[in-house]
Amino acid sequence: MAKRIDKPRPLIPMNPTLESLRQAAKNCKACDLWRTGTQTVFGGGAAHPKIMFVGEQPGNQEDIEGKPFVGPAGKLLDSALEEAGIDRSKTYVTNAVKHFKWEPRGKRRIHKKPSYSEIFACRPWLDAEIRLVKPEVIVCLGATAAQALLGKTFSVTRQRGQLIDSPLAPNVIATVHPSSILRAREEGERRLQTNAFVADLKKIAGLLLIRKRA
Repeated sequence: MAKRIDKPRPLIPMNPTLESLRQAAKNCKACDLWRTGTQTVFGGGAAHPKIMFVGEQPGNQEDIEGKPFVGPAGKLLDSALEEAGIDRSKTYVTNAVKHFKWEPRGKRRIHKKPSYSEIFACRPWLDAEIRLVKPEVIVCLGATAAQALLGKTFSVTRQRGQLIDSPLAPNVIATVHPSSILRAREEGERRLQTNAFVADLKKIAGLLLIRKRA
């Protein structure tokens, strides 16, 4: 008798909800990052938001708490959203990669950029989130998120703040990741970058206002 070969179980459950996706993602082993990450960090926020933010991957604090954008970059995002007049509780935030990729530096765990294969392995989760959330605007935070969703040739430097034609949502736009602002060495430069980031968020808020009036 021929040996039966079990088919691999699909990552995404049938007829998923955000909660069933979150539970299923806890057991994802599509790439090797589950071996070093403390836990899967799934997206969170409003179930039917107008805006969905997509970052690169969870950081050290997110890996510990199991929630996206709760570390230093998340705090900067919160303050920028408040300044731009956007209520974070009415948005949905997630990452292109759901596990923290890091390398040791003394006693610290330092962020390491995920590879293309790791981003590709995690893409089904992000696609499923987008299908369920159905945002009016997707905001890609940083190059990794932008290239994951818009292609490897996309340049945040050249195309920042531009509306991108995409089947993913009625409006797709890219800006910098808050962590890039935190890496600025001088306080003045950090303030300039923060102001530019807030300006991008205000543009998004204005875009939604225009759509509401239309």
